[in-house]
Amino acid sequence: MTDRPVYVQGDLSSLPESKDGPASLAWWGNAGFMLIEGTAFLLAGGSYLYLMVAGSDWPPKGFAPPQLVWGIVFTIGLLLSEIPNRWLIKKARARDEKAVRIGIIIMTLAAFLLFIPRALEFTALGLRWDEHAYGSVLWMLMILHTVHLITDWGDTLVLALWLHTHEVGDRQFADVEDNANYWRFVELSWLPLYALIYWAPRVA
Repeated sequence: MTDRPVYVQGDLSSLPESKDGPASLAWWGNAGFMLIEGTAFLLAGGSYLYLMVAGSDWPPKGFAPPQLVWGIVFTIGLLLSEIPNRWLIKKARARDEKAVRIGIIIMTLAAFLLFIPRALEFTALGLRWDEHAYGSVLWMLMILHTVHLITDWGDTLVLALWLHTHEVGDRQFADVEDNANYWRFVELSWLPLYALIYWAPRVA
């Protein structure tokens, strides 16, 4: 098989080096990533509901639902983080380099601070993961979301370091927007999990 040259007519010098949004392959990769992980959340939530319906007591006798306080603190903090996240998306689309560098630091710190109430949430579950099916599925939901929280924080941290040590171009602005969109996924995916973990056993 021999290589054949490809001839393109016209001047391509005016085309941008990269694009953001649906015109970018990275955007579609990020969307596919969220779709796959969203399916994992659905399967985990479905497991929880199946066990809740199949069991005679939920939670089992002798165990109380998780304490509410740290779950509420974490949820409020997570939702409030959307304020700087939305601002960061706006600045990335406006190609405001200085604002984006500031915003990415704010989001890195915001995500890191959320580790505190999340760690306290684990202490407030009131049971081990291996005590029974309720404990196992409860810990599974918490760990599943925590892994995504840590993953996005790590990605944001690496992106912040890059933005402060390299030249910022269109590709980096697109990366910032994709990262912020993934953070929204972390926010939105927590809301049904929060309802299952904290309120479903109280309603049941």
